[in-house]
Amino acid sequence: MKKTLLVGALTGAFATMAHAQSSVTLYGLIDAGITYTNNQGGGHAWQQSTGAVNGSRWGLRGAEDLGGGLKAIFTLENGFGINNGTLKQNGREFGRQAFVGLSSQQFGTVTLGRQYDDVVQYLGPLALTGTQYGGTYFAHPFDNDNLDNSFRINNSVHFQSANYGGFKIGALYGFSNTAGQASNNRTVSVGASYSWMGLNVAAAYLQIDNDLNALNQAATAPGSVAGDATFAASRQRTWGAGFNYTFGPATAGFVFTQTHLNDAIGINASNAGTAAALALPGGTARFNNFEVNARYALTPAVSLAGAYTYTDGSLGGVSPKWNQFNLQADYALSKRTDVYLEGIYQLAINKGLPFTADINGLNASSSNKQIAATVGLRHRF
Repeated sequence: MKKTLLVGALTGAFATMAHAQSSVTLYGLIDAGITYTNNQGGGHAWQQSTGAVNGSRWGLRGAEDLGGGLKAIFTLENGFGINNGTLKQNGREFGRQAFVGLSSQQFGTVTLGRQYDDVVQYLGPLALTGTQYGGTYFAHPFDNDNLDNSFRINNSVHFQSANYGGFKIGALYGFSNTAGQASNNRTVSVGASYSWMGLNVAAAYLQIDNDLNALNQAATAPGSVAGDATFAASRQRTWGAGFNYTFGPATAGFVFTQTHLNDAIGINASNAGTAAALALPGGTARFNNFEVNARYALTPAVSLAGAYTYTDGSLGGVSPKWNQFNLQADYALSKRTDVYLEGIYQLAINKGLPFTADINGLNASSSNKQIAATVGLRHRF
């Protein structure tokens, strides 16, 4: 009898230990609202919107303790539209993220799969478009620098170091997965950040080499940005740097990014959040983005955020420019649920090309000006 009780106790203890060493978490976020937009076909529009700030998603995140500070980890994350229940990211089941890897407390993390580049990982948190304080509609024109993660990197291996006294580095390589064409449809990205007291500083670089004959690939094609490319161009290089500083309840920051395109043919509509595909004049193209942002916690439940972005374009000898003003007020009903009100005004200054105002994620304006306002609800689980 005593032996039976002892065996049962030990079995239960080992089962508890095994359970403690391995975990899987179901998580998600739902963002829905009502959006007003003016200057669409000469009129205005009211719509039930999805993902005005953060794209709705659900996911599975897991970890297994392998001992010695080493863990096996994975993430599978699906993106969907709450307004109609359809899949985002060109119909992918786990289009937001899908990776597996190893994580070491001492050295860092290596992951393989579909994941974010280091411009998103390191610079994104410093721009309001990359955070809960602005998100989708606050993106720079056409999300040209990908700070709002319009695309992810397929077939990628990503390393991110451990935190060494506030300093972290990362590097990513996305394979073309095509025999004999290693330099076509591949991606390289690096980033670094440093945090000290209330100061956060980061810099990052991204390069995508595209095969112009295969830009309109299906999501199942082998390229590193298959079906996702924002631009029809043979090469995209994006780099930038930024900082923010937190003092008391306030945080203020600045971000600069530049996107340079070779053999630029056009802007892909569905991937850039535009209403229709836009032609570019060919040759080289460049976007310089300057963002000044700030946020302030009035109370533990109420926050205000705002940003101004100036974008200077140089597209085949012409130079359009964009000015965008963003404001958001947010009220937390609980730790997991909040309501928000935000407004965006964009002014496009046409110099040689008929660009209209085009707020990311919304239908383009019928003029060079556009105003959008959203009242929304977010719930996390």
